[in-house]
Amino acid sequence: MDAATTVTVTGAGGQIGYALLFRIAEGAMLGASRPVRLRLLEIPQGVRAAEGAALELQDCAFPLLESVEVTDDAATAFDGASLALLVGARPRSAGMERADLLAANAGIFGPQGAAIAANAAADVRVLVVGNPANTNALIAANAAAGLPAERFTALTRLDHDRAVGQLAAALGVSVSEIERVAIWGNHSATQFPDVAHATVSGRTVVDALADVFGGTGAALAWLDETFVPRVARRGAEIIEVRGSSSAASAANAAIAHVRDGIGGVDWTSAAVVSRGEYGVPEGLMCSFPVTSEGTGYRVIEGLPLDDRGRARLDASVAELVAERAAVRELGVLS
Repeated sequence: MDAATTVTVTGAGGQIGYALLFRIAEGAMLGASRPVRLRLLEIPQGVRAAEGAALELQDCAFPLLESVEVTDDAATAFDGASLALLVGARPRSAGMERADLLAANAGIFGPQGAAIAANAAADVRVLVVGNPANTNALIAANAAAGLPAERFTALTRLDHDRAVGQLAAALGVSVSEIERVAIWGNHSATQFPDVAHATVSGRTVVDALADVFGGTGAALAWLDETFVPRVARRGAEIIEVRGSSSAASAANAAIAHVRDGIGGVDWTSAAVVSRGEYGVPEGLMCSFPVTSEGTGYRVIEGLPLDDRGRARLDASVAELVAERAAVRELGVLS
């Protein structure tokens, strides 16, 4: 049996946190030989819900779960943590401007980034789930003095999985047959789900879609008019149908993101700090196609982008640049 890993989950009393905790405790994220110590961070009014989840975790008698601690103190929550999943965020309410949303979340993710730098384990890795995830990750990384920005990532694996699911349904194949889908840009309506490099059972996805829709032109039209907007707005669709936001699928994507980042994967999508790849301004938290050898994600470089892809990536990057500028105006970013 491996040594235990301390995992901190913020917003642990919420729906996504609740969906995450039991899967982490059973070993879905770190494997069947890695015990875990869970630290659940909540705001004071959310502590009772997190305490209820802790009681249920105890009742499950998970062999891998060494302990569960619930707290509203960030220093305690991140003490010794090797993994931090920042789920809790201020949701956008009616009438709230995006600048107001960024300001509210700066007050959450800035202090959490500082607390991680001051208290977490030297090898800590951080996944930001709470929206706007890319810029929240940027805020947290900026506040984490002394920690490399590469330790921080934001969740676009959910968008990646949504794209794979939509393609599998359109083609009538298993999701396991689809490879090399990419999500570029921001986790927002401007994101670009890209199939230019994707394959299905060894064929290009575009060729396979052409067979379904009766030609390449029709396939490209479906991609632009149906596929891209549906992936980008899937969260809103789920709220409309379900009456509440996606929780289980977000938790599943977070589990997969962490698992593949530390276990290795040939190709997936994640928002990571840009070092200028594909012309994305340095320092932005941007989604790219990424790979991992078990030591964190790195951008897959050298992929050709056609004019269509370039325009969509540029539009999403422009939104990220605007968000960074808005946060700088708040005095949050150095």
